[in-house]
Amino acid sequence: MTIAKVGQKTVPIEVQVIGNVEAYSTIGVKSQVGGSLIQVGFKEGESVKKGALLFVIDPRPFEASVSQAKATLARDQAQAGLARANLARDTAQWKYAESQTGRYAKLKEEGVVPADQAEQMRSDSDAKHEAVRADEASIESAKAAIDADQAMLDTANVNLSYTTIRSPVDGRTGNVNLKLGNLVKANDTDLVTINEVRPIYVTFSVPEVQLSAIKQRMTQGQLAVFAEPQGAAVGEPVRLQGKLTFLDNTVDPSTGTIKLKGTFANEDGRLWPGQFVRVTLRLANVTDALVVPTQAVQSGQEGSYVYVVKTDMSVESRPVTPGMRVDQEMVIDKGLSVGEQVVTEGQLRLAPGMRVTLRGPGGGPGAPGGTGGRRRPPPTGS
Repeated sequence: MTIAKVGQKTVPIEVQVIGNVEAYSTIGVKSQVGGSLIQVGFKEGESVKKGALLFVIDPRPFEASVSQAKATLARDQAQAGLARANLARDTAQWKYAESQTGRYAKLKEEGVVPADQAEQMRSDSDAKHEAVRADEASIESAKAAIDADQAMLDTANVNLSYTTIRSPVDGRTGNVNLKLGNLVKANDTDLVTINEVRPIYVTFSVPEVQLSAIKQRMTQGQLAVFAEPQGAAVGEPVRLQGKLTFLDNTVDPSTGTIKLKGTFANEDGRLWPGQFVRVTLRLANVTDALVVPTQAVQSGQEGSYVYVVKTDMSVESRPVTPGMRVDQEMVIDKGLSVGEQVVTEGQLRLAPGMRVTLRGPGGGPGAPGGTGGRRRPPPTGS
């Protein structure tokens, strides 16, 4: 027989469920331009940093488009320069013609020159004025052509930049769907999928009856979430700690649960997208809770009970109200007092009122954790 003392300590209020690991973000990398795939800058399945080279599409057609756009821009800039020169020339001629028109008008009034000659000078001045207006229109047209050429050049440069594809995030690469030398279509197949795994989400669902408690605790501070992946190596921590960062806005009516997410730093990479883990959501801590080893609590027809060793070394079957289980211990809400001794092994050989004698190292009367022993029948008439 083995006994243990009823202890008192602070225990956490926790909700334990099974959850699923989910990538912090999942990005399907596509090519924004078409062409031949001439370089792959990483190995499938390896981690990449943000900005790392992933793929190179043959840039030669796009380089040619850039050169053509530059040449067109230079041509139209030259045309604009010619239009400005024509404007300067025609403006000077118009101003001269205007001055001549005014002088001939005075001479006509004085009768020195005939009227038709004065009218001819006016017509010549008007023609030169129209030439100035045409030059101004040509300049505006040249400016519009230059703007269009610049837009074409910018577009060509952007398309050229798309031939080099870099990682948008730190993450883990998956399978490369198009191998070196294949023809890539713009915005078609994902070339590779990158999962961001540092940090990472653990998604889980809890019964809706826990919703009010969770919402209340969230107003008081950040809630801790623990994840236990399977197959921990020697020396690795069994539980990984994160924090609750997401509470869904709808209860699933088909299951009566609500979805939550915990965010984990995952620096050691132990959590992997798609992995199932045991999740513990810690809501609060209960102080001065009475605890006994889990194996001390037995189940009977009338509910849970424990065998209590009294001071006269007789055992008593006492009904208890168990609470939550914490690791290898059970919280007792009602039925025991701190310091009492309960039987943790050998209950099947006991009956209420039976006296026991403890033997072995530290196994004197009242000693916690005493092991081994023999039963002594109660005195006659008891």
